Amino acid sequence: MSNIRRALLSVYNKDGVLDFARGLQSLGIELLSTGGTYALLKKDGIAVREVSSYTGFPEIMGGRVKTLHPMIHGGILAKRDDPKHQEDATRLGIPPIDLIAVNLYPFKETIAKPDVALEEAIENIDIGGPTMLRAAAKNYKDVVVVVDPNDYSDILKKISDENSQGTFPLSEAERLGLAQKVFCHTADYDKAVSSYLSGKTTPFNSPLIKGEIAKRFPDNLVLSYQKVQTLRYGENPHQQATFYRDSGGEARGWANAKILWGKEMSYNNFLDADSALKLLKEFEPPAAVIVKHNNPCGIATGKTLLEAYQKAKAADPVSAFGGVAAFNRPIPDDLATEITSTFMEVVVAPSCDSDALLIFQKKKDLRILEAGKSGEGTASGAPTGLDIRLISGGLLVQDPNNKVLNDSNEMRVVTRRAPTPEEEDAMLFAWKVCKHIKSNAIVFAKPGYVVGIGAGQMSRVDSVEIAIRKAQVPITGSVMASDAFFPFRDGLDIAAKAGVSAVIQPGGSIRDKEVIAAADEHQMAMVFTGIRHFRH
Repeated sequence: MSNIRRALLSVYNKDGVLDFARGLQSLGIELLSTGGTYALLKKDGIAVREVSSYTGFPEIMGGRVKTLHPMIHGGILAKRDDPKHQEDATRLGIPPIDLIAVNLYPFKETIAKPDVALEEAIENIDIGGPTMLRAAAKNYKDVVVVVDPNDYSDILKKISDENSQGTFPLSEAERLGLAQKVFCHTADYDKAVSSYLSGKTTPFNSPLIKGEIAKRFPDNLVLSYQKVQTLRYGENPHQQATFYRDSGGEARGWANAKILWGKEMSYNNFLDADSALKLLKEFEPPAAVIVKHNNPCGIATGKTLLEAYQKAKAADPVSAFGGVAAFNRPIPDDLATEITSTFMEVVVAPSCDSDALLIFQKKKDLRILEAGKSGEGTASGAPTGLDIRLISGGLLVQDPNNKVLNDSNEMRVVTRRAPTPEEEDAMLFAWKVCKHIKSNAIVFAKPGYVVGIGAGQMSRVDSVEIAIRKAQVPITGSVMASDAFFPFRDGLDIAAKAGVSAVIQPGGSIRDKEVIAAADEHQMAMVFTGIRHFRH
């Protein structure tokens, strides 16, 4: 007879449960079950007792109350080495339950459905399941608790091997590990419920925030992520790193990406590819983005992806070497041939033509990613679209920078000369790019492609000078975008000397009049957007 005498199986995800139940039955273990699990086991000819028969109390309230009974929770929670617990169990006729296999109602899957009603979501909040799991995990020294169907076969093997020798199955450390897995699972489940409800109502009597903003920024922000893979190392070889996926609801962002060719992504590959995809989302026409060290170094649109890539690479071919290239259309074979003519670390696209993939597979050090719906994604535990940054001892949470200029009517001309239609096109393009460059950011551009980029400088004029030095195509006739206002006129003076003909910037400096005067002196057109695009 097995040392596990009685097991309770109650699962929504029924993968593997029949084999698990048969294995337990073969060891002489009495099986208890509920609802659909009971019906499945019974239909398969497995000897199983329904919980309502075991407790002598029927399921009630439409199945909301099934296992919430002292016969169940007393059998789970009773400490086997505590005389008082055993005295109570004997006096009340409560046999021990030594193994619990439970998984929960599909709350995440339910709320991921379009237009799901609040009532349906509420009915998929599991009560009995988490209660049994937590009880069994609390009493891990005496109860084996299984929440993951992937663990069935290993646990069954250990029960078969160890119990046949008269020892309790699984070491105490192994049972504690299973308990920890349960509490992670139930915490993640509660997080999903809490996050969903936070988007439906304003927190009651919040001392910090009131009104509509409270729906996006709850008083308690609960995060939950699931480990996907251990990376070779972090930003540097001496740093360890891991990739975690947002465990809430629908898979988003990089959870959808697939490696079609090449070795695993590195920490820096993920960062660069993510930056590339975020910028790529700004453009509807065929577009190419090249990123190096988490800053774009080439961006262009074109009639074809090949044209866009060639223009993007021309902006800074030296920096493009060993970078990440991202595209918003499937990659054809002519583009694959062009990409492989130089060294790229990663290529990301919605998909890749079969002929193109064969071309890429000639390069063993190249990674090809099918991005699917990858991109900006959603911060776990928060309403869609919040931007979360870790700082020492806390988090900074903000709305994403989704502000865009839809057309030239949203720009205010402040100089004597208005921009030409060609300059307006270049301004709108440069402004989309500018918000994805590290501050202080300067972008030189012509319609549909970047000419030069100055990024991440403490002084704005330094960014202007770097953009000029980095430019590999003629600057003359290009426009200049600045992510924030010009504090002095020196940046415009230098840009005008290099051949820049027009400027787009937020405005708002105490020296705006001086800067406007400089633009007029150089016969430059300049527009103010009233929008700042800092990116730290």
